[in-house]
Amino acid sequence: MEILGEILRGGIEKAREAGVVVVGGHTVVDEEIKFGMAVTGVVHPDRIWRNVGARPGDVLVLTKPLGTALITTAAKRGDDVAAALAAAIVSMTTLNRAAATALREFDVHACTDVTGFGLVGHARNIARSSGVTVRVDLLALPVFPGALDLVRAGVVSGASARGRKAMQDDVKIQGGADDALVRLVFDAETSGGLLIAVGEREAPALERELRAREVPVHRIGACAPKSGTPIELA
Repeated sequence: MEILGEILRGGIEKAREAGVVVVGGHTVVDEEIKFGMAVTGVVHPDRIWRNVGARPGDVLVLTKPLGTALITTAAKRGDDVAAALAAAIVSMTTLNRAAATALREFDVHACTDVTGFGLVGHARNIARSSGVTVRVDLLALPVFPGALDLVRAGVVSGASARGRKAMQDDVKIQGGADDALVRLVFDAETSGGLLIAVGEREAPALERELRAREVPVHRIGACAPKSGTPIELA
């Protein structure tokens, strides 16, 4: 009950930080603890960012590192990942509000958070719905310290293998690509950052604005005219 109380307290604190009100709920009796929230809100139709609308030539920017699933999986196994877990917790408990506020001043063509489908899954959604090919530079990806060491040591969550199998026909992996990074981009993320498609001319100003708001910003690839597969990893 003490753990359950902490989960509920954390959820309420984040809801307050986000400026929303928790107005109800229900209880499920089960062998495992489950906690979730359904969010309802109102947004002006001219201020919606969707995962459709990316254009050839757009720059792709990511605002949080990757590797939460690997690190939490290792922690659950009892591995000594205290430093990596601390960094992941800070990231997972940081709202995307500062990033979203920064984006309001720019012509964002497409935007999505990176969560359960992993980087590749969410990038594929942008590529398919926008009619472009998304090219990801694996060496430019932000990764939590220690995450790649965990991959190379054999730590992997079930989501990575499932994601790679489900999306194998939609992804082209260039020869020589680091397999640890490849496995990482198929893995799920918890409370990941925003993946943003913006015009190349506007990208530098957007990156400056994000940094000014202390939001991590990483240029990880670009959009190209639609080719053989929605995603290319190199």
